[in-house]
Parts: sequence; C-alpha cells; structure tokens
Amino acid sequence: MQYLAHWDDVEGVRREAGHLAGTWRDLGSAADTWSVGLQRIEIDAGKWSTPAHAELVEEEIFFVLGGSGISWQDGETYEVGEGDCLVHLAAEEVHTLKAGPDGLDVLAFGMRAYPTGTLLPRAGLVRMDPATVDASPDPRRPWEREAAAGEPEVPPPSPLPKNIVNFADVEPLVVRAAADRDLGRTAGSERTGVCHVALEPGKKGAPHHCHSADEEIFVILEGGGTVYLGDEEAPVRPGHVLGCPPGTGLAHSFRTGEEGMTYLAYGTRDTNDIAYYPDSNKVNFRGIRLIGRIERLDYWDGEPED
Repeated sequence: MQYLAHWDDVEGVRREAGHLAGTWRDLGSAADTWSVGLQRIEIDAGKWSTPAHAELVEEEIFFVLGGSGISWQDGETYEVGEGDCLVHLAAEEVHTLKAGPDGLDVLAFGMRAYPTGTLLPRAGLVRMDPATVDASPDPRRPWEREAAAGEPEVPPPSPLPKNIVNFADVEPLVVRAAADRDLGRTAGSERTGVCHVALEPGKKGAPHHCHSADEEIFVILEGGGTVYLGDEEAPVRPGHVLGCPPGTGLAHSFRTGEEGMTYLAYGTRDTNDIAYYPDSNKVNFRGIRLIGRIERLDYWDGEPED
C-alpha cells in the first residue's frame, strides 16, 4: 500500500563524528510524506544526536520511544526517558540530545519548510539548505566542526521545562472508544501537533476522512489492527508508519484488533484546511469551525439543467 511503511524495512544510515553517533531512519520519505518529515534516531550510548542547533523556520517535536538521556537546551540539561515529548519552536532554544548508558531511541517530527535555516552556534555557521552560510574559511562539514568543538558542558539536570511533557502526565480527552492526549499543545507547539491515542479493542478511530491542506503522519506504538486508505486496507502493527499528504482525496481511518491500538498522530495546523468525510458526506471547514453536509456534484460541460 502506498504511504504505508514499517521502520524495520527502512535502511538505517550511520552518522558519526567525535561525540556525535547514531543510526537514522528516514520514515517520512518511506511513507511518501512531502511537507513534513519523520526520522527515527537511535543514539549510541553516551553519544549525542546532532550538533547543538536551533531551526530558524521549522518547528520540531520529539517523542522518546525508549532508553534514557538528557535534553540539552541553551546550556541547561533535563532528564528524558520513554514517553517524553519535547517541543522546539522555530528560532528558540539551541538544543540537542545525549543518550544515557542504554542509548536513546527517539522519533523526530518536523516541517519541511522552504526555505529552511538552521543555526549551529558551536559549529560557527548557519545552514540554509542547500547552501551553508559561513564567514570562516574552515572547509569541514557541520558535524565535523561540531566534533572538533568537543562535547557541550553538561551541568546537573534541572526540573523539566514547559516544553517537555510525558504522555502519562497529560490528561486524556476521552471520545467514544479513544483516549486522546494532546502532547503537542501541552508542550507548547504552535504550527504542528502530536497526539498520543489509545484506542480500545475492536473499535474504529476517527471517522474515514481526508484533508485539503494539513498533512498527517501516524506511528503505531502498540497493538494493531487495520488501516483503511481510500478503497484499500492493510494490517498494521507496532512500527508501521502511515503518511497522509494533503490534497490526495484518499480518506484514511483505523480499526483495532483484539489488543486495541496505541499510536501517535502528528500533523500540521493550517487554518485553510478542509476535512472531508466520505461516509457521511460532511465537510469540516476547520479554520472557521464550521461543519456541514454537502451534495456532491459531478463536473459538467455548459450550464446546469433547471
């Protein structure tokens, strides 16, 4: 099925330089997303995920799948572990992650903004893809220069800031058979969001629908069931990733199996978005919070008949 991938089938790419080391899997590209992306980053024990940086245009959201470590933000550190959600707004704190003794396994959701920009203050440059803005004659790439700068100082961990929450501490909104925890808004996200959804056994999630402007990514964490995409269906289990680009007209929905299903739902927040529900023929003009049922018309040549 197009737009459906499993992280076990995505080849890992090793990235190493000095104190930076980990295996990256591009799940977003595997699931055919285009305006948002998703990476699974398995950070080696005691190593760091990326150069310390701040995205200048894109908003980032991280979810910790397993392991432990620290979130390094503007020189302060915060302990993170399984189930934690971290939000980094554009042009805010400089940040990176360091894995603990058992490593750190995270999902990194982000926007694919054009143009994009990334500030790397310790490496001494700004990356404006596909170019790098640099007043220094140093020819080394960003990871090499970050490695040469050495590990950031790691002070004792501070109490968690507002941009880090654990899913278990977020009060769920219970709708029908689903417990929906809005991790993104709780941690301060603005232009994107991620929800932790626990769906009871043998139940259907959100109604079959598609979006005109918002793009979504779903990651199955526990249990399993069936995904419906347009007129197709396929079984899903932990590790499956479903990409739902906008404007395709392909409606999507989930139904759980005997174990129920827990998944992350990540998406953009476009005020121009319209959601269409083909089973009920309803349209949700989400930017103005207006829902109505429509009569679907076929295209015709000339004037309509009386």
